[in-house]
Amino acid sequence: MILSNTLLERVLNAAMDGGADFAEVFCEETRHSVITGGTSGIQNSSLGLESGVGIRLFSGLRCRYAYTNDCREDTLLRLTRELASSCRGGGVRTPLTALTSYAGDGSSVASLKDKLELIRRAAAAGMDYDSEIAQMSVRYLDMDQQVLIANSEGLLASDRRQKTRMQITAYARWGENLQRGFIGPGAMAGLEFYDSFDLEAAARQAAQEAKTAAHAQKCPSGMMTVVVDNGFGGLMFHEACGHSLEASSVSKGHSEFSGRLGQQVASPLVTLIDDGTLEGQWGSLHVDDEGNPTQRNVLIENGILKGYMIDKLESRRMGVPATGSGRRQSYRFPPEARMTNTFIAAGTSRREDIISSTERGLFVGGINGGSVNPVTGEFNFSATGCRLIENGRLTEPVQDPTLIGTGGQVLEQVDMVGDNLSLGQGYCYNNSGALFICAGQPTIRVKNILVGGTE
Repeated sequence: MILSNTLLERVLNAAMDGGADFAEVFCEETRHSVITGGTSGIQNSSLGLESGVGIRLFSGLRCRYAYTNDCREDTLLRLTRELASSCRGGGVRTPLTALTSYAGDGSSVASLKDKLELIRRAAAAGMDYDSEIAQMSVRYLDMDQQVLIANSEGLLASDRRQKTRMQITAYARWGENLQRGFIGPGAMAGLEFYDSFDLEAAARQAAQEAKTAAHAQKCPSGMMTVVVDNGFGGLMFHEACGHSLEASSVSKGHSEFSGRLGQQVASPLVTLIDDGTLEGQWGSLHVDDEGNPTQRNVLIENGILKGYMIDKLESRRMGVPATGSGRRQSYRFPPEARMTNTFIAAGTSRREDIISSTERGLFVGGINGGSVNPVTGEFNFSATGCRLIENGRLTEPVQDPTLIGTGGQVLEQVDMVGDNLSLGQGYCYNNSGALFICAGQPTIRVKNILVGGTE
């Protein structure tokens, strides 16, 4: 389902003639598949096709949005005129220009047999890791999304986004204690991703995490020095700081970082970046969901607040250019400024030196999720893969504690940043739906943060 240029022109003309001062048409066709299996074989599978059109109109700073999966011309024109009926004024229409198109990378298509074999390999590798591994659960998913975006400023862009991911969960039993370990590798790619990715090693990593958790002791609580390992530990900064740097919060003064451009908001060791252009990454796009090329946005540089993530509507409100950050789950959602691949840039310290220089504290292998208030920056996160640090050494594994604080405080408390940057894959949920994102960092040390223990 891709609309013709003629129909796009008619829809945009109807919007502008009706009084809108900006109009946008977002067309989407997405194919996806999900298969869940593991130790006991295949549990379920699904295939899907979703297609439709979203129409967005601006009148000043007011936005109107509607969507439909009925793509007939009379339906789209009627819907557009209904949206435009409450607009006032109107603007100048620019004819659509030549199509800016990204056709994807020609990724190979996976057969059902290929997908089942990947699940079998991951499950077998996890079960073979140790006799305490009681069960493996493996979820394979892929997506092939094609979008076409046109607006009244003459923009006409298309993009193809192919994604694949494996969500591998291992369960370890020790006595009556059953614990889990998880890893979820993914990429902007097709089946060829698994040609170079060590799937068995990933499954063993999940199994190792589960076994370690099964033997973990209760975690002490209180103010501690915390070392957060590289990779998806960066979810802490994604949640605690990233959402507070999105324009939907900043423009209305609903962020702890509103009005603070150019100010010191973090340790001089911290540079925070959102970059949707990284080749092959799970959170990457060629163009955002408003048709603008994605870009590398330096949000905090050496502790100084340098910028925000800004979409088209909030660009109007703030009087600054958009940053290629407009994102939506599908045609059923209007876009908002959202993160893509967000990470703390690499520093100069070695991981082993960060640990050895910490006399006493908590080592966190990863962040499992939590909650944050973007207005105040207050957060609490569930940590995984945790061990005590005693006399500069990793010692006893401890049960998953909670990290509690505010984004501003944790940024200021970073006193060591490693040289081992890596990214982890996940999803982000907000007003414009569930989005694929990367969160990452090198190993970092936060010298003082409240730990909610499990004593």
